[in-house]
Amino acid sequence: MKAVILAGGLGTRIAEESDHIPKPMVEVGGRPLLWHIMKMYSYHGVNDFIICLGYKGYVIKEFFFNYYRHTADLEISLSTGDHRILNSQSEDWKVTLIDTGPETMTGGRLKRVARYLDNETFCLTYGDGLSDIDISAEINFHRKHGKLATVAAVQPPGRFGVLNMGEHSHVFSFEEKPSDEIGWINGGFFVLEPQVIDYIKGDETSWEQAPLKNLASDGQLAAFQHHGYWQPCDTLRDKRQLESLWEKGQAYWAVWDRR
Repeated sequence: MKAVILAGGLGTRIAEESDHIPKPMVEVGGRPLLWHIMKMYSYHGVNDFIICLGYKGYVIKEFFFNYYRHTADLEISLSTGDHRILNSQSEDWKVTLIDTGPETMTGGRLKRVARYLDNETFCLTYGDGLSDIDISAEINFHRKHGKLATVAAVQPPGRFGVLNMGEHSHVFSFEEKPSDEIGWINGGFFVLEPQVIDYIKGDETSWEQAPLKNLASDGQLAAFQHHGYWQPCDTLRDKRQLESLWEKGQAYWAVWDRR
């Protein structure tokens, strides 16, 4: 099975990082978000990736073009430039890198890579969200219900604490806003049939608008409820939180490396 990763957006909300690199190349634990996402899929047996490039896509191309050597032990002769690979730990991934345009919307990017999907069921996600979602279970769920599309439904943690106040501004309790008050939202991990491409008009189509709305109205969209960890990296605050979890050995999304 293939996984399509949308990696072409500008990432303006984390401009401190993405002014210089694409947002999926923002690093957590010394590795790009994109790498973490691919490791998540690989853990569930998905090793064939189609990456939709846009903003500064050449950075992602260079990362993968040099990945084999960057992850290997090398012996180099500085006088001749000759080198020898001593040991490589590169993942067994097939990576297809497609320039889908700098201004193309998310649905348009997916439509542009349709020819590479081989008319088979595929996964789709964004290049900035980390989770311990059971992708294998979502795929099995998708195959059983028979609809064209499955979206992972998540309940994001509340960002703000709730003050319970009485008379004279007395605070009698403080609690973090529980996630079940927020409701279920699009978690960004999809399993799709190739027919969903027919719901996308062109480059100007946002996947999250008409395609998903029309799939839902046609009875072709099902939700796989994920009750575990989920965190997008939208802001510098998010990045720092993810870094902290990684450094503490609490990177819940790193299902491939339960340290």
